[in-house]
Amino acid sequence: MNPNHKNNGIAIYHEHQEWFRPLFTELENREIPFLKFNAAEHHFRIAEDNLPYKVFFNRMSPSAYLRNNTQAIFYTTGLLASLESKGVKVINGSKAWRYEISKALQLSLLESLGLPYPKSVVINHASQALAASKNLRFPIVVKANIGGSGAGITLFNSEEDLKQAVADGKIELGLDYTALVQEFIPARDGHINRIETLDGKFLYAIKVYTNGESFNLCPADICQTTGGQELVRNACAVDAPKNGLKVEGFTPSKEVINAIETIIQATGIDVGGIEYIIDDRDGQIYYYDINALSNFVADAVNVIGFNPHEKLVDYIEKVANLKLEDVR
Repeated sequence: MNPNHKNNGIAIYHEHQEWFRPLFTELENREIPFLKFNAAEHHFRIAEDNLPYKVFFNRMSPSAYLRNNTQAIFYTTGLLASLESKGVKVINGSKAWRYEISKALQLSLLESLGLPYPKSVVINHASQALAASKNLRFPIVVKANIGGSGAGITLFNSEEDLKQAVADGKIELGLDYTALVQEFIPARDGHINRIETLDGKFLYAIKVYTNGESFNLCPADICQTTGGQELVRNACAVDAPKNGLKVEGFTPSKEVINAIETIIQATGIDVGGIEYIIDDRDGQIYYYDINALSNFVADAVNVIGFNPHEKLVDYIEKVANLKLEDVR
């Protein structure tokens, strides 16, 4: 073991057993010791201050409820706050986590920054969905405030369809009984754009082409490039090849990169992604999703030309070394 890494004190906190294998592999290849904590089965002592780590990497996902790990979502809020109060450096800490688990908060931030987003109304009861849709352009979506992996999103093509769903009790508000009623944006050229960031700066960008049948655009689940090349997926869902997603790397405009970096820095997200879409009707850009959990694109070297996990571990090492300097 490299003696320079003996006391880095790095912890990785997550609840998905497959997504982060490339991260673990990169850490192991560099002989960097780290601890793994299962967020779905975890406890912490409020008064404990003799922790075995100085850096805590939060890899928790709001889609945990899809894997019967709902208990980890709100628990994580208290855990991160407790660690930060003890002086632990949390990568993607409590501020970032608050944005991760609230789409309403994300859009409020975009509003404050003067950046365009799909016209939306926030509701806390299904009875409000129809009134919220007034002055919105159909089709619309009802989108759970806490989602992840495309979950909790329902498309309605007309006011009548929405009215019937309300009458039938089919409006789902999600875990915190809060949802967005939001204009649906038809994607120009059939793709959305996802920008990944690291340490507050642009890392890479991809276009994700969807079959239009799902809102799950998880980069790690993408199956092939736009040229038809099958991607090597080493950290994604078992059924990913069936999802119909295609991807290609690209470089966005400087204006978009500046906007993305402004968003990500305002949220306190150390490692994260922003999604935006171009409205096929008029060419308007809309930013619509802020992610503190980024699963890097499958087979990244073939898609974007480099391995982002190497840069991520460079960042983790930098943070760990800086933190050790602080406590010496």
